[in-house]
Amino acid sequence: MPIISDEELHRRRHDILVGARKCFAEHGYEGATVRLLEEATGKSRGAIFHHFGDKESLFLALAKEDTLRQAEVVANNGLVEVMREMLRHPERHDWLATRLEVASLVRTDPSFRTRWKDQQSILDEAMRDRLRSKAEQGRVRGDISVGTLMVYLQTFMDGFISRLVQGDTDDLEAVLDIVEHSIRTATSSEINTDI
Repeated sequence: MPIISDEELHRRRHDILVGARKCFAEHGYEGATVRLLEEATGKSRGAIFHHFGDKESLFLALAKEDTLRQAEVVANNGLVEVMREMLRHPERHDWLATRLEVASLVRTDPSFRTRWKDQQSILDEAMRDRLRSKAEQGRVRGDISVGTLMVYLQTFMDGFISRLVQGDTDDLEAVLDIVEHSIRTATSSEINTDI
């Protein structure tokens, strides 16, 4: 059996993720059958599951890629900037339509819920660190706990994604300005910094 280089394995894994992202975007989590995943990735079922184990693990690997990217944006520019990026480049986030299915799986499947929350904790930590830092600088409201601000932003983001998926983007940029303004202190609201 020929030895495959790490670079080739990485390329194959990347190709699977690219195809799977398109498949999940087009068909949803439940609709993305193994046959459709094979077609979208150009790989056999054996190759796909060699790299990812099962469909859930493949889906969570995609979610983790997004979470890591979002956590980096949050650390540098805040969660509102993540949403601005989604609004500016919806084609990069088209698979977020699966978010409704994820909510159902989180509610009904304890194993999936645990795995989803584990990978989402990366984004939560980045948000918490950013908000704490801004609170220490006096740039976010001090009358509301960091935990409450996180829940507020996460709740808004869920609704934001829902509207984005429906293609209902009118005035969302202005709404993001309102959300950002709502968590700033009065003095920092005059400064154009993302939260």
